[in-house]
Amino acid sequence: MATRKLVLAVVLAAVAVPATASVMVIGNSAARRCFEAADSPLSPQVADIRGCDGAIREEALNREDLVATYVNRGILKLRRNMTGEAIVDFDTAIRMNPGQGEAYLNKGAALIRLENPSEALRLFTVALERNTTRPEIAHYGRGVANEALGNTRAAYNDYRRASELSPEWEEPRTELSRFRVVPR
Repeated sequence: MATRKLVLAVVLAAVAVPATASVMVIGNSAARRCFEAADSPLSPQVADIRGCDGAIREEALNREDLVATYVNRGILKLRRNMTGEAIVDFDTAIRMNPGQGEAYLNKGAALIRLENPSEALRLFTVALERNTTRPEIAHYGRGVANEALGNTRAAYNDYRRASELSPEWEEPRTELSRFRVVPR
């Protein structure tokens, strides 16, 4: 579990595969810059989080952009290992818009870091039900959670689906290579 937890955490901050499920904000504002920081492959800085704070406090954001900014700030906090604070942001986004799939996806990733695979599995499934823009990450996360819970067949199926959705992404293929499928 520890190795796959680390892999998922690395994937969420990866350069080659922008694995965070940031939520776009249109325009030229602090909320837009918060989105750009969350969507960037660069390591987030404290100033990036402060910019998100300012957008939330000071900008007249519509509800959708405010929810997006909470998700994006949560991503930045998660990438800076501020997991508890990130979860608070994801929970705020979920309360404000229960249909926001990216909030569930990112909270699931945070719970994998906290070694709570049961709840993470549920959240990754909800993210898929809410049409996350990154279903390959939801399936990969479910694979990690299912494997931690001893659900080997389900883990294999989720890793396989992640690989199908994102064939260029190496991590699901690597996980699949550990399995041996035996016909019945």
